Amino acid sequence: MTGSPPIVGAVEAGGTKFVCAVGRGPGAAMLAREQFATGDDPAKVLGQVTAWLAAQEARHGSLAAVGVASFGPVCLDRQSPAYGRITTTPKPGWRDADIVGAMRRAFPGRPVGFDTDVNGAALGEHRWGAARGVDDFVYLTVGTGIGGGAMANGRLVHGLLHPEMGHMPVAPAAGDGFAGACAIHGRCWEGLCAGPAIAARAGMPAELVPADHPAWDAVLGAMSNALAAITCVLSPRRIVLGGSVRRAGTLGEAEFFARLRAGTQRALAGYLDTPALREPGIAEFIVPPALGDDAGVCGAMALAQDAAAGR
Repeated sequence: MTGSPPIVGAVEAGGTKFVCAVGRGPGAAMLAREQFATGDDPAKVLGQVTAWLAAQEARHGSLAAVGVASFGPVCLDRQSPAYGRITTTPKPGWRDADIVGAMRRAFPGRPVGFDTDVNGAALGEHRWGAARGVDDFVYLTVGTGIGGGAMANGRLVHGLLHPEMGHMPVAPAAGDGFAGACAIHGRCWEGLCAGPAIAARAGMPAELVPADHPAWDAVLGAMSNALAAITCVLSPRRIVLGGSVRRAGTLGEAEFFARLRAGTQRALAGYLDTPALREPGIAEFIVPPALGDDAGVCGAMALAQDAAAGR
């Protein structure tokens, strides 16, 4: 991108909260930031979001576009009458919620960029974060749920719908008899390793789980198998892993990543012979997000910038 990017509005629509921002990018270029509880009333929260964006527009100047990175599943087919809507989500109240329509009604004539929350975060990390200069990578978030976005040859992956990596079947760790916590698929990756699964395993929130609790062995074992599968299928040059679970309570983020890298190497069993998957390259292959918890809202800002530029 050349010159100073325009001021845009950004919305990270999450299952727990909507994070909103106005600006030109992360850090000091983010002029304002706010969040609202998602709840179970789309009209209410979308009204709060658009009112806040309008107030920031009055303060900072006209928004060139609005970008939304949303939880899903969502419809990304521009030829479909359902484009811009959340579709088969189990979240109460949100099935068929018209996200793009609400933005277009509030900001007529302005382009609206729209994608999944994890594809948005991937775009944000590519533009400003841990994937700058890397055109083939995967962004993962592991928190209340698990989602993944992918970029191939510098373009976000969509395909039939969009990636739903958190719901893929994953081999559990050896001896793990946990029944799974996903209401749809039981022992999928999300059902084995997301925050609610860790809480169900340990009887306490993930941030309180002691470092020596056996839940971490089970979670990191399944996560290592998942990352090995993603590596075999998509052949990314980097995996960026965000979300709250990476902080790993008293285990700590550094130990979490060290064990995840080692576990992924064991799961791959040396079959893929490349320096990136050996020491010390593995430390640059599986990494935390450089944008931290702002990856999603920064990704929404990048979606808005691309929409304003006609991309």
